[in-house]
Amino acid sequence: MRTVGIDLAAEPSKTAVASVVWEGETARVVDLRLGATDDQLIEAVAGADKCGIDAPFGWPDAFVEFVVAHHRRESSRELELNSRAGRLPLVRRRTDRVVHQVTGIVPLSVSADLIAHVALRCAGLLAQLAASGVDVNRVDGTVVEVYPAAALQRWGLPFRGYKGVANRARLEELVGRFEEALPGLELGEFHALCVKSDDAFDAVAAAVIARAAAIGRTRLPAPADRDPAEREGWIHLPDGSLSSLV
Repeated sequence: MRTVGIDLAAEPSKTAVASVVWEGETARVVDLRLGATDDQLIEAVAGADKCGIDAPFGWPDAFVEFVVAHHRRESSRELELNSRAGRLPLVRRRTDRVVHQVTGIVPLSVSADLIAHVALRCAGLLAQLAASGVDVNRVDGTVVEVYPAAALQRWGLPFRGYKGVANRARLEELVGRFEEALPGLELGEFHALCVKSDDAFDAVAAAVIARAAAIGRTRLPAPADRDPAEREGWIHLPDGSLSSLV
């Protein structure tokens, strides 16, 4: 099995992509690069069994409906927009709420944070992948939405404080603990890049989450959430340990 992980950013310069081959009891990183363009991402996904993308796949239903109504100068009086609580349906998807309930982590809002720029690029990437024949179902297609921080929390690993140049020591410690928790992981020549770049490490983590999704070890939406998740996207939270993936 080959899985791909993409740590998507608004621009290629901060985008990382990793490819992992799973054979028996090993998980071998066969490619890891920074500065990936859309063409390079599409090439990496081609032929992969599963791909995890760290980016929102859609927007909250309520937000989309609100924007359309506002654009048409229609009334939105049913929404209490003068408080954070009233605006919550516009800024949190179903999957965001589930992640918060399960992990305590609040994902960035795709409609109210800078991650919206990443989501716009992701929408274009998904469209290109679909045109190339890739299944881009937003719940359980060939590509799935992932959230490395939430996955690390589920695996009992440090999930905060490892990003940025000032936290390189913490990143190196995290990479070491990640290797210990996933027996058979072979970073090989890409080990140095993982301890130098949190984007690179997150791409590897995304590829590992993709493995969990491929073998049915991630949380899927409840029946009541399935329909909105098909539009809004669904973050795949791992169920089970890292060691169970090999």
